[in-house]
Amino acid sequence: MKPIGPLPPEFADQRGELHIAGRSATDWAEHAGTTPCFVYDAAIVGTRVGRFRAAFPGVDLHYAMKANPYPPLLAAVATIVDGLDVASAGELTRALAVKPADAISFAGPGKRDPELVAAIEAGATLNLESEGEAERALVAGDRLGIAPRLAIRVNPDVELRGSGMRMGGRPSPFGIDAARAGALARRVIAAGADWRGWHVYAGSQALDAQAIIDTHAATLELTDRLSAEAGAEPPLVNLGGGFGVPYFAGDRALDIELVGAALTAALAGRTTRYAIELGRWLVAEAGVYLTRVVDRKESGGETFLVCDGGMHHQLAATGNLGTVVRRNYPVALARSTGDAAIEEVSVVGPLCTPLDRIGDHIGVPRAEPGDLIAVFMAGAYGATASPAAFLGHPAAVEILADSVP
Repeated sequence: MKPIGPLPPEFADQRGELHIAGRSATDWAEHAGTTPCFVYDAAIVGTRVGRFRAAFPGVDLHYAMKANPYPPLLAAVATIVDGLDVASAGELTRALAVKPADAISFAGPGKRDPELVAAIEAGATLNLESEGEAERALVAGDRLGIAPRLAIRVNPDVELRGSGMRMGGRPSPFGIDAARAGALARRVIAAGADWRGWHVYAGSQALDAQAIIDTHAATLELTDRLSAEAGAEPPLVNLGGGFGVPYFAGDRALDIELVGAALTAALAGRTTRYAIELGRWLVAEAGVYLTRVVDRKESGGETFLVCDGGMHHQLAATGNLGTVVRRNYPVALARSTGDAAIEEVSVVGPLCTPLDRIGDHIGVPRAEPGDLIAVFMAGAYGATASPAAFLGHPAAVEILADSVP
């Protein structure tokens, strides 16, 4: 048998039928009216936000809504964070429905002119990814008669060690190379834009506290130097995020208290505002994906549980979203959480591809058609990060537990 990842702490000690936000998995599936479905527990997100506030006093918290833009969840998160970070005009529209424009920043390469105009008209901050984008934003602002709110995303000289996706220390479509960022800031300020500071993102999905601490220290040194080159103190420095969550066997949860203590000491006496943007760390553990076993079959001495859900809703859980070596997410038979495994199975979805495998040779209590399989860590990069249109299967139902009586 191959190991599975650790269950989130809110579920790890459960025995018997899985409960999410106080209700059984069976109840949630009945409430959804069908499977597959995602259930998001807003209380878990609130707990994560509270933990962040305690660890990082005085640091703004931004939600990177690419992790999960489900509107009811987004509306709930918007009330407890300081800002929203978006990466398209579509996300901008959703964000403006729940947060003032001055609390929204828009990052991402390849912003089209209509997207620049939409952000400038709304009053959101554009995180510039290139000199060309800066010039287009300045031209758009002149035409609109609005001083655009512009921050500069920096491609840093350093990378976040141990991160699942490194986004610094190398040629990149993201951000402006550090060697040129100061000059661009002078250009933006001289053109009359409302300069909003720096955005630095070195990597994501890091579980090594010391690596994040070292990256924060390097980022502070970098932005201090760039601010001196720009000749202006930045109103805000977005330190990026990169906080990881334990998806796989052997992963250890990130010690954010250690990271927070180091950053708090490093920021003592500074007047600039600082922010950290987080997506998966806030919402991944709050989501559970429920899929129903449709068929149980034997082939070549192996047992397959064929389910109605799979990679078209949960691409990451099948190992097809940037994972180099396929490992198992935490998965459980929903009616027997915590019970001893008595058989080895592979849990697969309904798609016509061998890539559609939710659990690879995992141990579970005996499961039959009609049983629910729970896939944990499903609150981030699930429904909207998966090929939902592939083969024309229905979209998964999404439910915010906090909004259901």
